[in-house]
Amino acid sequence: QVQLVESGGGLVLAGDSLRLSCVVSAFRGYTVGWFRQAPGKEREFVSSIRWTTGLTQYADSVKGRFTVSRDNARNTVYLEMNSLKPEDTAVYYCANGPLWPATEKDRYENWGQGTLVTVSS
Repeated sequence: QVQLVESGGGLVLAGDSLRLSCVVSAFRGYTVGWFRQAPGKEREFVSSIRWTTGLTQYADSVKGRFTVSRDNARNTVYLEMNSLKPEDTAVYYCANGPLWPATEKDRYENWGQGTLVTVSS
């Protein structure tokens, strides 16, 4: 089974930046997605990248502020988050699945444990 491990979360001020990492243990020909879940809310799509082609998708709420990328040599997908806002506060999860495009949770098969991002005003 593919394992995904997120890291890079933390406490930052509004306007700051953070870079999250997701190390994927196995097969890279899939889609890797980023989701987030704030307290009391549903898990929502943030961004995704198709490993083989580099195609990307973004939620409207993060377009222009977040950038997803991958490093084949490190089996790692990154989420660069700039101009962070308090409403970006959530646990961020990465996941992988075989389909593209993929903005729905049920299109993903394996999930990481999540990393907490807290943006203070």
